[in-house]
Amino acid sequence: MRAPFLTLLAVARQWQSQGSSLSGVQQSGCSWCHLCGEARGLAAAAKWWCFGRRGFVSSAAAAKGEMESTMKGIRGGGAPCVLDMDDAATVGGGVEDTYGEDRATEEQLVTPWTVSVASGYNLLRDPRYNKGLAFTEKERETHYLRGLLPPTVISQELQERKIMHNIRQYQLPLQRYMAMMDLQEGNERLFYKLLIDNVEELLPVVYTPTVGEACQKYGSIFSRPQGLYISLKEKGKILEVLKNWPERSIQVIVVTDGERILGLGDLGCQGMGIPVGKLSLYTALGGVRPSACLPITLDVGTNNEQLLNDEFYIGLRQRRAIGQEYADFLHEFMAAVKQNYGEKVLIQFEDFANHNAFDLLARYGTTHLVFNDDIQGTASVVLAGLVAALKLVGGTLAEHTYLFLGAGEAGTGIAELIALEMSRQTKIPIEECRKKIWLVDSKGLIVSTRKESLQHFKQPWAHEHEHVGNLLDAVNAIKPTVLIGTSGKGQTFTQEVVEAISSFNEMPIILALSNPTSQAECTAEQAYTWSKGRAVFATGSPFDPVEYNGKMYVPGQANNAYIFPGFGLGVVMSGAIRVHDDMLLAASEALAQQVTQENFDKGLIYPPFSNIRKISAHIAANVAAKAYELGLASRRPRPKDLVKYAESCMYSPIYRNYR
Repeated sequence: MRAPFLTLLAVARQWQSQGSSLSGVQQSGCSWCHLCGEARGLAAAAKWWCFGRRGFVSSAAAAKGEMESTMKGIRGGGAPCVLDMDDAATVGGGVEDTYGEDRATEEQLVTPWTVSVASGYNLLRDPRYNKGLAFTEKERETHYLRGLLPPTVISQELQERKIMHNIRQYQLPLQRYMAMMDLQEGNERLFYKLLIDNVEELLPVVYTPTVGEACQKYGSIFSRPQGLYISLKEKGKILEVLKNWPERSIQVIVVTDGERILGLGDLGCQGMGIPVGKLSLYTALGGVRPSACLPITLDVGTNNEQLLNDEFYIGLRQRRAIGQEYADFLHEFMAAVKQNYGEKVLIQFEDFANHNAFDLLARYGTTHLVFNDDIQGTASVVLAGLVAALKLVGGTLAEHTYLFLGAGEAGTGIAELIALEMSRQTKIPIEECRKKIWLVDSKGLIVSTRKESLQHFKQPWAHEHEHVGNLLDAVNAIKPTVLIGTSGKGQTFTQEVVEAISSFNEMPIILALSNPTSQAECTAEQAYTWSKGRAVFATGSPFDPVEYNGKMYVPGQANNAYIFPGFGLGVVMSGAIRVHDDMLLAASEALAQQVTQENFDKGLIYPPFSNIRKISAHIAANVAAKAYELGLASRRPRPKDLVKYAESCMYSPIYRNYR
C-alpha cells in the first residue's frame, strides 16, 4: 500500500503547487480531466486531501424570475422564491466518481477499494464488488479466492438468466421482492443489471404495488438494515447519526416519516421500503450511482394501533410527534444534511402526510435542494400524459375542463402544474387558469362557500358554484373532459361516473392514479367496458391489456418512475442548487416527446418502460438545460451535448475486471 499512498501524496502536492484552486486547474488546461482509471481516482483523492471534502466554492448569479405556485402562497407574499437566494453557491457540481469506476471503459481495470483493497472472503461479502462465479481465474488467484468458490467460471449473462429463472418460480409477489432484496445485498451490479434488462417485469416487484405489501410486513421480513433510521431518540445528535453512514459523497436522499405510505396509511418506521425502492430506481432507471444514494426513515412514532401492538414492529412504540416537537426534529435533520453533505444533495420528501408535505416543501424550497415526488413528481408525469393525450383527443390544455377526485398532495400538485403550464402557453394569469380545474374531496366539490374551512393548499381551488355533494353529481354539473383520481380510494370511478363522462365526450380522458392496484379508482377493464372502448385511460399501477369488442387496449401507466430518476440525474449532473417549477415543466415536456405514433396507435399516452434509460437521459438533459437557463446550475462549463453527457454519467452494472 506504500506506493499508492506516496503517489497520492505526490498528486496532492502537485495540486497544491498549482494554487490549490479549481480555477487554477481550469486555467492550466485541466489536465486532470484526461485522467482515467486509478489515476483519476488518485486525482479525486488528492482533491479530498487538499480540501478536506469542503467542496469548491464559487458564485452563481441567480436569475430573478416569478415563480407562480402554491408554495409562494404558503410562504407568504413577502417571502423569497426559489430564485431569490444568496449568490454564494458551490460550483464543483456534477456526478462525482471518486475511484473512476463509472467513467472508465468496461475494458479498463479498476481496483476494488473498501477501507483497503478488498480480497478473499471479504470481497465475496462486499455487494459492490462481489461477482460470484463470474470472478476470472486470474482474479481468483490475485484476490485470494481459491477454494472459496466452486471451480467453474460463468458470465454475468448466465447469472442473470439463472436468477430470473429462479424469481419466476415464486408464486407470491412478496417472495420475488425478498429475493430481489437479497440479491441487492449480495451482488449489487447483478441486481441492477437484472432490473435494467427486465424493467417491465421487475418494476412492479421492487416498486408499486409489491413494495406496499412489503412495507406492511416489513417488521416480519426485516433481516438486514438498508439505509439510516433516525428516530426521536437521536434528537440533538442527528449530525452524528449521518456520519455513521459509510459513504461520504451522497447526491440523492429519499426520506420518509412513514405517515402516508402509498394508499395504505401510517406504517411508521416500516415505510423504509419506499426510500429503498425509490433509490433502486434512481440507479436502475436514472443511472445515479448506488453509493451516492441514501435512504432515510425518520421515526417520529406511529398512530397505527395495529403496529404499536405488533411484537415484530421495528419502530418506536409511541404516538407520533406533532407540532413544535416535529418541526424542530425536521429542522435539525435538514440542517444536519446540509452541513454533512453540502448544498447540492437532492432531498426527496416521500409519503409525508398532507399537512406536513406542503409545509416542508414551502419551508425548505428556498434554502435546500428539495423535491416532493408525491406533489411534484406525480404532477410532472400526469402533465406529460395529458400533453400526449391531446394529440389523440385534440385541443389545448386551456380548452379542456378538469375534475379531480382527491384534493391532497397529488391532486393539488397536479392541478397546480397543469394551471402553470396553461398560463405559460396562453399568457393568462394563473388565477384564471385555475378556474378550469375543479376538485372533489371527502365533503364534495370544493367551492367558494367552503373556503374558510379549507386547508391552505385547497383554497386556490375554491371556485364559485353551488354545493355538490358527490362525484357523480360533480361530473354531471361540471361536465369535465378529463377525470383524474388521486383519492387513494378504490372503486370510486363507478359505472355511473364513467358512463356519465362518456356521454358528453367522444374520447374522455380518465386517469385512475391511486396506488397500489387495490386502491385504483377503477380497473382498466372497467374503464374500457363502461366507456365502450372510447376512454383514453391510464393508471398509477400496472394493469394487463384488455380485449373489448375484438380490439386490444393497452392501458398506460402514469408511473412517477418515468420522471424522478431522470429529473434527479438532471439536477445532479448540472450541479443545481434549487428546484424550480419550470424544471418540472421541462421534465414533462421531455417525457411527452418520447411518445411515438406507434404508442398512440395502441392508445398509449406514455412510452414503454423498456426504453426508460433513453427516456431518462432526455429528461435529465431537459431539466439540466432549464437549470442553466434559470441560473441555478453550478457545474461549469455547461456540457455541449446534454443528452450525451447524461448518458455518459449513467452508472453501468456491467462487471469490471479487477487488478
